[in-house]
Amino acid sequence: MQILLKLKTLRPVWSCQSLCRAFQNDNKRFTSLDLSQYEAINRGDKEVPEYFNFASDVLDQWSKAEKDGSRASNPALWWIDGKGKEVRWSFEELGVLSRKAANVLSGPCGLQRGDRVVLILPRVPEWWLLNVACIRSGIVFLPGTPQLTAKDIQYRLQVSQAKCIITHDTLTPAVDSISSSCPFLKTKLLLSEGRRGGWLNFKELLDVAPSDHSCVKTKSDEPMTIYFTSGTTGSPKMAEHSQSSLALGLDSGVLVRLLPSDIIWNMSDTGWVKAGLGSVFAPWLRGITVFVHSMPQFEPREFLNTLSQYPITTVCSAPTAYRMLVQHDLTSYKFKSLRHCLTGGEPLNPEVMVQWKRQTGLDIYEGYGQTEVGIISQNEKGKKIKPGSMGTPAPPYDVQIIDENGNILPRGEEGDIAIRIKSKRPFCFFSRYVDNPEKNASVFRGNFYITGDRGLMDEDGYLWFVGRSDDVIISSGYRIGPFEVESALIEHPAVVESAVVSSPDPVRGEVVKAFVVLSPSFASHNPEKLTLELQEHVKKVTAPYKYPRKMEFVQELPKTITGKIRRNVLRKKEWGPI
Repeated sequence: MQILLKLKTLRPVWSCQSLCRAFQNDNKRFTSLDLSQYEAINRGDKEVPEYFNFASDVLDQWSKAEKDGSRASNPALWWIDGKGKEVRWSFEELGVLSRKAANVLSGPCGLQRGDRVVLILPRVPEWWLLNVACIRSGIVFLPGTPQLTAKDIQYRLQVSQAKCIITHDTLTPAVDSISSSCPFLKTKLLLSEGRRGGWLNFKELLDVAPSDHSCVKTKSDEPMTIYFTSGTTGSPKMAEHSQSSLALGLDSGVLVRLLPSDIIWNMSDTGWVKAGLGSVFAPWLRGITVFVHSMPQFEPREFLNTLSQYPITTVCSAPTAYRMLVQHDLTSYKFKSLRHCLTGGEPLNPEVMVQWKRQTGLDIYEGYGQTEVGIISQNEKGKKIKPGSMGTPAPPYDVQIIDENGNILPRGEEGDIAIRIKSKRPFCFFSRYVDNPEKNASVFRGNFYITGDRGLMDEDGYLWFVGRSDDVIISSGYRIGPFEVESALIEHPAVVESAVVSSPDPVRGEVVKAFVVLSPSFASHNPEKLTLELQEHVKKVTAPYKYPRKMEFVQELPKTITGKIRRNVLRKKEWGPI
């Protein structure tokens, strides 16, 4: 962090109050890039260009605009840690640092265009820097949540055949414990003030790296990033996105019609596609400031104090956060700049929207999307909000409710939420599930891509979520595959068999619940102590957010042919008939 903090001191360090005034004044003379061609692409009126690179075609253009005075002096990235440390980068500084970082990747790390890199970092400025550096170099980056365990990391390194991993101190022991079983891994890059044997130190290399770097000329359909997404069965799948599929979308801007003077704070975990969409591509496409608070764990009071202290105009967080926030006296806080409140990742309770507006005077605009395709529908600024609805389809998608044969259902009838792909596949679609032809084939039905969600569309064209058509659990915005949790439980000697389903929760929407059949030797153990032991076991075997918050010990599980049918039986026990 020292290198980055030193760079910040190259220009005056403004107070929060003076920076607020600067944002207001700069909006009067702000000149943006011409976004008309991108808007035309999103509408489907214009083809995607053959070549596109977000670093050179967008970020470097904003840097030039800063130099010639046609862009205001607002930061590109504004990061705080809540303890006094702060980093503010202009697009020019982001350009300089990302070129140096690109030289680190292609030089000491020995990476070439098309190589894959697993990137696991918390909300630190270097995460943004390395995203851009990979794009400049044509290196495919695979983001991961810092909550991953050694087993999770091993799986990702093995199936992706990544040649490099970039992470921080906390995860280095986990990586070292499994690296020998990852034959394609050649380089380990550490983000730390100290050194560790077998690792290259990113900060040291960045300090001496040259700042001259020629951005690669990437084709629009060339791979840019891969996200791991949980499914009904098996381990997470690799969803690959191209240089244009995420970077050219106007998702967040369409959602709230962001202005050049806006400051957006998106709370998404760095391992999820929502971080890329809401904290990198959509705001920076418009030259908008991205605000970041390191905040490892969501803390309602710190969140509210930050909204009060800083000139944040747009905030985006999971429904779980809003459920927690409305438990506080929001009228005691003054959000002087806040105008837009966004949410997504899981359904938001209508009553939470009502409580939030009653206390703040602001609406919450809910969006619905997926790792594979970005934003599918949204509640737009200026349109009627129907509490509980996911809004209307987002351009360029033609969203329909279809039956099992691919036929469009009448308004008001429940079916599968699907996106039309023929005769033309939308440019913002993911490219493929890597090395998984069966999964690729399974998500298409006739002329449609199947989201895996059930819903209906009302007479006004608003989408309403009914539930998952598979077993995936969405808790606090995290997608959790039941098979992953069941696999972790079965490794404990107490567990003979288990079935994992979602269970309703007033704060998180739904949580993981495990029905467990115990081994005879553990049947007499104290249930409360054994529950805690199994929960801790799951936290160690897989990412901690996946552990079962509820557990029920049973004599036997339903006798069914498949685990999916068994889970459906148990889910109905938790939720009642859907």
